Amino acid sequence: MAGYWAKARLLLWLAGIMFLLPAPVCAAAQKEKVILDTDMVEMFDDGVALLMLARSPKVELLGVTCVTGNSWAYALRQLELAGLKDIPVHEGMRYPLRPNRHALFSQERQQFGMGHDSWLGSLDMREPPSWDAFYRQQYQRDPVLKPAVRHAVNFIIETVRANPGEITIAAIGPCTNLAAAIRMAPDIVPLIKRVIYMGGAFFQQGNVTPAAEFNWWIDPEAARIMVQAPFREQVVFGLDVCEKVVFRREHYDRLLRSIGDGGMAAMLRGTFVGQSFEKDAAFTHFVWDVLVAAAIIDPSIITEERTCAIDVNTQYGPSYGQSLAYPKVAPAGCRKARIVTDVNQKRFWDMVNDRSYWTAPRR
Repeated sequence: MAGYWAKARLLLWLAGIMFLLPAPVCAAAQKEKVILDTDMVEMFDDGVALLMLARSPKVELLGVTCVTGNSWAYALRQLELAGLKDIPVHEGMRYPLRPNRHALFSQERQQFGMGHDSWLGSLDMREPPSWDAFYRQQYQRDPVLKPAVRHAVNFIIETVRANPGEITIAAIGPCTNLAAAIRMAPDIVPLIKRVIYMGGAFFQQGNVTPAAEFNWWIDPEAARIMVQAPFREQVVFGLDVCEKVVFRREHYDRLLRSIGDGGMAAMLRGTFVGQSFEKDAAFTHFVWDVLVAAAIIDPSIITEERTCAIDVNTQYGPSYGQSLAYPKVAPAGCRKARIVTDVNQKRFWDMVNDRSYWTAPRR
């Protein structure tokens, strides 16, 4: 019996020591696992979002999936310049779900009206016969990195299944890849931690048409499939917040100082945004997708939001692609989402100019 109590006292003593020890470091350092689904451009806005997520110590960027819009070449070049060689870039769906829609964009806006933004990205250009040739022509060199073999839709499905309940989808382009993924594999819907969109314009006019915002207008059918899916959580950065965060010359100059000399600064200067600022100090722009990346890294930048059931209009006509919010009674099939309406702009611009995103070595 004496031996029994001696062992009991020893176990209690060990338990007390374990109680006093700090919690395991790995639990505190858990990173947000993210898939970035994007219609990539150079620097603002998708490129900056990519580099912030890739470099943040709070994020594990598992891969980049490129969707209808601009090519994977832009993503690979920016990862090369940043020295980030272990983040896979996957080619995805080329065109919207609606047959032949991409060929009718200009006629559609002539018929239904145009908003204040005429941008169509590479959807307004013919796809080159060879993206390798495009890369060489664009950057005067051969690509160091190559796109991954797996199609973007397959990568999304397999990655979500391998990480149940852990994946945040940053949906900063048209929703074609994502809609195809949940149609092919509906079992992944409850396995996704959350979807954060840049899309829609709920309480104001659109930008590419009076009714619709660019990302969701490009593929309204895909956007509707996504927002009606029973995800655990959906967060939307629409024009309601994106057009409050204005990119001015002072922000451009500050970012160039943060980036310093090198290929990334040269890329920024060569973009439409950079050239426009150089010609006109009063030029302004928006940063859309960067807000999604910033909120993933630091959700506290969100200062105002509304929770509503949402939907996307897929009836072909003047309101095609319009995003709809229902604060009270919603049509059947609608799901609730957090619609962000304001952010802490000082904190946001400080994050964008965090030099660790531009100068830190690869983790």
